[in-house]
Amino acid sequence: MLDHFGVVVSDRAAARRFYEAALAPLGLSVVEEQPEAFILARKGQPLPFIYIGSGRPTFWTDASTPSASPAHYGFSAPDRATVEDFYKAGLAAGGRDNGAPGLRRPDYYGAYLLDPDGNNIEAGVREG
Repeated sequence: MLDHFGVVVSDRAAARRFYEAALAPLGLSVVEEQPEAFILARKGQPLPFIYIGSGRPTFWTDASTPSASPAHYGFSAPDRATVEDFYKAGLAAGGRDNGAPGLRRPDYYGAYLLDPDGNNIEAGVREG
């Protein structure tokens, strides 16, 4: 459904530590480095991708700033163990708890972390 999305961050190094660790259990890794940004995707699959950087691409507006309006991004996980790995890795890499792994509905198991800029990052598995 998505081709790509981007997030402006205040501290590129802190964001990289968080996103690289938290999204590794979901099969995402850094596939490209840019002077002020990095790109995450699945190896061998250029789309969809995530742009994360301290600078703004030229087509973004000046209103694009870190957490001007915190965003929420939910990532699909294959199972509960992956959700738990996402949560543990993200906490260890500087993320903050925003909801420990657990059932959110009878058919959804998820976890929530705040990235270093306060964006709500979720991993969950739909069961059923």
